[in-house]
Amino acid sequence: MGQGQGPGQGQGRLEGRTALVTGGSAGIGLAVAGRFAAEGATVYVTGRRKPELDAAVAEINGRAGGERAIGVPGDVSDLDGLDRLYAMIQQRSGRLDVLVANAGGGEFAKLGEITEEHYDRTFGVNVKGLVFTAQKALPLLPDGASVILLSSTNGSRGVEAMGVYSATKAAIRSLARTWAAELAERGIRVNAISPGPVDTPGIEGLAGPAGRSPRLQRRLKDSFAAGIPLGRMGRPEEVAAMALFLASDESSFTTGAELFVDGGLAQT
Repeated sequence: MGQGQGPGQGQGRLEGRTALVTGGSAGIGLAVAGRFAAEGATVYVTGRRKPELDAAVAEINGRAGGERAIGVPGDVSDLDGLDRLYAMIQQRSGRLDVLVANAGGGEFAKLGEITEEHYDRTFGVNVKGLVFTAQKALPLLPDGASVILLSSTNGSRGVEAMGVYSATKAAIRSLARTWAAELAERGIRVNAISPGPVDTPGIEGLAGPAGRSPRLQRRLKDSFAAGIPLGRMGRPEEVAAMALFLASDESSFTTGAELFVDGGLAQT
């Protein structure tokens, strides 16, 4: 992959490589960034809230035992901010071997409840932000780089009150196919990961403001778990393990794929 080293060289599977994880302050993004750092990568991590981002970077570096993570506050739907982000990566690292477009979110809204603000906010981050995160990374991606897009099982299932969010995730899966074809000539692999319900702060937020609705959060998590064949929600580190596979040379013949980490939810 690009200018990195293969398995068995250095101390980890991503030794000597540079990665970017958007939306890395918590949940899946934090788990992915932490796993990449533990495997030897230099990881740029973005997040909209600086205090949470600073705490995430400190946590990652503490576990990795060195200054592996670099926090960059920003919102992926801010295109000028993306330009500043990539200018920093260019200056400090000169290339980007792995891109993980993870930033995103959603809210419950049935068809009759969808507002223009809800639609614009969800598509602005989940699709617009992802598209330009990938586009603006192109000059930094060496031949053989890996691009990983975070989709969702919602992109292939009908989930009540999640129509706008689900549509964004279906778009992401489609983009993975298209970009895999467009970038194949350079050996750049583009794949999508589709998690099922994962126990993260984002899931808890669907039940209301943090700290104000623990009973609703528990009921929501129980309802998610009840629909999963394995009988539980996923853990962020399980999605991070899949991201590591796609970032490493172990997936050198995998591109345009959608890989599910869903406990069988979308498979049965």
